[in-house]
Amino acid sequence: MAHAHKLEIFRGLVKFKSNTQKIWGVLIFLTIITAVEVVLGIYKPEVLMGHVLGMKALNWIFIILTLVKAYYITWDFMHMRDETKALRRMVVWTAIFLILYLMFILLQEGGYVFDVYDNGYIKRDF
Repeated sequence: MAHAHKLEIFRGLVKFKSNTQKIWGVLIFLTIITAVEVVLGIYKPEVLMGHVLGMKALNWIFIILTLVKAYYITWDFMHMRDETKALRRMVVWTAIFLILYLMFILLQEGGYVFDVYDNGYIKRDF
C-alpha cells in the first residue's frame, strides 16, 4: 500500500492541498532563488566584491544558494524527507562533504594556476 506524500514545504510552514500545488510551490521557490542568482550575476553589486575567506562575498553567495537549491531538490523531488533518518544523513552529508572537497580542490588549484600566470614562475613542484 502506497503512502501519501507530505504536502508541505519549509518544515510545515507552507501547506498545499494537492501534489500539483506543491510542485508549483517548489518550482516558484527554486525560480526565486535562481532569479536572485541571475540578478546578482548581472549587476555584481560593489558591496559584495569584498573578500571573505579568500574569495569574494558574491562567490560565497552563489555557492550557498546553489547548495540550498541542490539540497531542496534532493529533499523534495527525490523524497528524502520520507526516508529514514540514517539514509537521509548518509546521502545528504556525503554529498555535502564531496561538494566541499571539490570546492577546496578547485580553489587550491585555481589559486596555484593564478599565481603561475601572475608571477610567471612555478613556486612549488610536486
